[in-house]
This record gives sequence, C-alpha cells and structure tokens, in this order.
Amino acid sequence: MNLPFDTKRGDDEIAAAVVDRLSWDVSIPRDAIKVKQGWVTLTGQVEWYYQKSAVEQEVRWLFGVVGVANQIAITVRPDTSKISDDISHALHRSWLFDSKTIAVSATGGHIRLTGTVRSPYERQVAATTAWAAPGATAVENDLLVV
Repeated sequence: MNLPFDTKRGDDEIAAAVVDRLSWDVSIPRDAIKVKQGWVTLTGQVEWYYQKSAVEQEVRWLFGVVGVANQIAITVRPDTSKISDDISHALHRSWLFDSKTIAVSATGGHIRLTGTVRSPYERQVAATTAWAAPGATAVENDLLVV
C-alpha cells in the first residue's frame, strides 16, 4: 500500500494509532508494539493462533502502516485435569465411543489414550479429538482395535 506524498504519517503517530486500536485487547501489552519507518513489529504472547492473527489484521490496514512483522508467540498453559476431562467428555458425547472402553490421562500437555475401540477409524478420531484440546502438546494413542 503506497500513500500519496502529502499524506505521510510519522512512526509516533502510527504507534499511537496501533495502541489505540488494540487498547481493548489486554493480551497485547503496549510495549509489545514497535514502529520504524511505517513498519509495525508486534511482539508479546497470546494463548491462541486466532488472537495472533486478529491483532495483525487490526493493525495491517491502519493509515500509514506499510508492513507488519508479527512476532507474537503462542503460549500453552495446560491445565492437565481440565484437558483430561475435556477430552473424555468430547469422546463420550460421540456416538462412536463407549465411555467404558476409553481412558484419558494427561501430564502437562502430554495426553495418553488407553482402552479399546472397534476400528482404526475410531482410533484416529480419538487421537484427533485429543489433539484438538486446548493445551495438548503430545498425544500417545495406546488404543487397541478389537
């Protein structure tokens, strides 16, 4: 995006506009925004990819911004008891799985599935469900097909 020569915006003005645009989003600290020659560099941490993407989209089209370097990191803060419960509930809500045949355990973000399923497809769906849980960093699929 090129601006007409008579409509330039200084880095301080761009930085203020970015801070103003993101002022309602408490997950991005004010010192996580740097502007140099119209390029906005975003740093900091968020918990979800959609947050990282949304922040970039919010500032990309601000007047005077010539580019965005999105260096925001995604952090994982797993609550192991919640991960196990969430995965168990998701599996047991499905008509595919019998709640008596699958056990879910978690240590940190490491998920372990044990028990039995009726087909390789069910085994794969169970692993995919486990990976979809917030905070999952590894899935050990020890389900047996019987």
